[in-house]
Amino acid sequence: MKTVAIFGAGPGAGFATARRFGREGFRVALVARSGERVAAFAKELAGEGIEAEAFTADLGDLDTHTRVVDAVTERFGGIDVAVINGFLPYEAIRPILDLDVEAMRDVLRGTVLAPMSLTRLILPGLREKGDGALLYGLGLSAKTPAPPLAAPGSGQAGLRNYIHNLHTVLAPEGVYAGALTIGKLVQGSDAQVLFDRSVEARHGFDPERVEPEELAERYWELYTRRERAEITVGELVA
Repeated sequence: MKTVAIFGAGPGAGFATARRFGREGFRVALVARSGERVAAFAKELAGEGIEAEAFTADLGDLDTHTRVVDAVTERFGGIDVAVINGFLPYEAIRPILDLDVEAMRDVLRGTVLAPMSLTRLILPGLREKGDGALLYGLGLSAKTPAPPLAAPGSGQAGLRNYIHNLHTVLAPEGVYAGALTIGKLVQGSDAQVLFDRSVEARHGFDPERVEPEELAERYWELYTRRERAEITVGELVA
């Protein structure tokens, strides 16, 4: 039986993707900072007949990565598919003219170095098996410049380049790397709650909305088809 690990498992696309893979027979590891919430996710999945377990870790702290990857590996015997999200607190989102060197260091740590750190820990096991997948969630500002979203966009543009290069190099080994780039507001997500509550959080955008189950299906498509390095959903609309 294969295992999918969702790093940064939230109530939107993360939980829906866990359920989508679980219904295909995957065991599920849910990793996030909020232990109570991911424990509730795991309990709900278990009620649907999906083997799932919660792991608590602040993934913005790179020092926690080895411990949590080892814990998941020990519990399930390995990781076959990793869904890896960047980690950026809302207060770090700054428009381009407010983005200084110190702020950018924090942005890069969360949006590039954290996903890269997890990748480096998981990848040896996938390469040894000659199978598996690394799936990444990106915001559309990673490929479409948007000055109010310069912080996450600048960081994730670097991660996007890294993913495309991984895709090229790993494909001959049987290991897939790909990105789901999202330009819509995910219903039920933390971002949607913040967006609806705060005008400032909208940064002048009024994006279309997408159900998390649609994104989960896209992740499944990336994993099963392995045809391209990226699928894009939606567009930035100011």
